[in-house]
Amino acid sequence: MNYTNRTLQLGVLLAAVAFGGVGPATSLPQQDVFVSGEGGYHTYRIPALLVTSNQTLLAFCEGRKNSRSDTGDIDLLLKRSVDGGKTWSETQVVWDDGPNTCGNPCPVVDETTGTIWLLLTHNPGNIGEAQIRERKPGPSRTIWLSRSVDNGGTWAPPVDITASAKDPSWDWYATGPGVGIQIRHGPHRGRLVIPCDHSFKAKVRVPGSPAVEGGSHVIYSDDRGLTWKIGGAVRPQMNECQVVELSDGEGSLLLNMRNTAKANCRAQSLSHDGGQTWTAPTFPPELAEPRCQASLVRYDWPSGKGSGRLVFSKPASPRRRDLTVRVSRDDGKTWPVSRTLHEGPAAYSCLAVFPDKTIACLYECGSTNAYEKIRFARFPLQWLEHGE
Repeated sequence: MNYTNRTLQLGVLLAAVAFGGVGPATSLPQQDVFVSGEGGYHTYRIPALLVTSNQTLLAFCEGRKNSRSDTGDIDLLLKRSVDGGKTWSETQVVWDDGPNTCGNPCPVVDETTGTIWLLLTHNPGNIGEAQIRERKPGPSRTIWLSRSVDNGGTWAPPVDITASAKDPSWDWYATGPGVGIQIRHGPHRGRLVIPCDHSFKAKVRVPGSPAVEGGSHVIYSDDRGLTWKIGGAVRPQMNECQVVELSDGEGSLLLNMRNTAKANCRAQSLSHDGGQTWTAPTFPPELAEPRCQASLVRYDWPSGKGSGRLVFSKPASPRRRDLTVRVSRDDGKTWPVSRTLHEGPAAYSCLAVFPDKTIACLYECGSTNAYEKIRFARFPLQWLEHGE
C-alpha cells in the first residue's frame, strides 16, 4: 500500500472521531482558549487540564495582569467545557488576591468522591523567585488548597497548608504545574499525589555548584485530600515535575523532572513506596528538551496481551518550540512514538485522557513567541501512531 492510499484510509477511519485527525498538526481542529491581551490580562501562562468525574473539562491558567513576568499581579483563572472542548465558558476567577501572585495550578480528582482538589502557591506580588531563593528579607512562598464538589462550578476559598506541605528549610516552592494523580493499585491505593519542587541552601557546598540548590518532591494525602504530608525528594538540581503510576500493579511511581543536572534532557526517578522515597535519577536520551515544564499521564493499563501506555508532551527542540507528544509502551523506559502537535514557538503543556480514550492537550504557543495564547487540541491515539 502506498503512502497516499494509507493516508486516505486512515482519514476515513478517523473522520468520525471528534477533534481527530491524521494529517499534520495543522489539520487538527484546535481552539485558542486564552489569548494574551484579551480579557484584561497581559499574558496567560501555566496551563493545567483536568477531566472531571462527569467529563467536564477544566482548563486552568495564570492570568498575568501587567506583564509576562512570573512576578506581580497574577490571578488563578479557569474555563470549563461541557462538550469535550468544542466550546468554553467565560473566564472564572478562582483566586485573586489583589496585587499578589496566585498560581501554579495542580488539580487532582478523588475518583471515589468526585471532589477536585486544587493545589496552588502564593507570594507577594513585589517579591520574585530570585529574592525568595536567596532568602531576602520578607515573606516567602506559601502553599494553598482549594476544592470543588460540583465539577469546577464553584470553589472553596483557598486555605494555607504551608505548615504541613513545606519543609521550613525550603525557600522557593512550586506545585506542579500540571496535574496530580490518585494511586489505583498496591498498598497505597487511593493516595492523592501532587508533584512539586523547591529550593534550599546547600549545607555543604561542592566547589562549582550553586549555593542554592533545587529539588523535586511530592506531597500526598491518605484521607481524601483533607490533610497533606511531604513525601520524598529527588536532589540536587531538579525542578518542575510530573508523576505517573506504573503498570506493575504495586502502585510504583515514576517522577519525570525538568533539571539542571544534565543539559537539554529530562530526568526520571522511581518510587516503590507511594512517593516516600525515590531512586537516583536517570536521564532518558529520547527526552531531550530546552529546560521546560512537561506533561506526563497514563493513557491506559495493561490488558490481555496489550501493554499499558504513557503519553508525554514537551517542546522537542533546543529552544522552546515544536510541542511534541510521545508514547511509551514500557513505563517510560523508551518512547518510540512521537508526533509534533505544534510547529513553532511552544512551552508549557498539560495532557488529559477522556473515557473514550481520546487525548487532550492544553499548551502554550504562538507564531512569534511561545506565550501568545493557550491552545486546546484533542486527538485519537491513532493520530500519534500514524506512520508506524
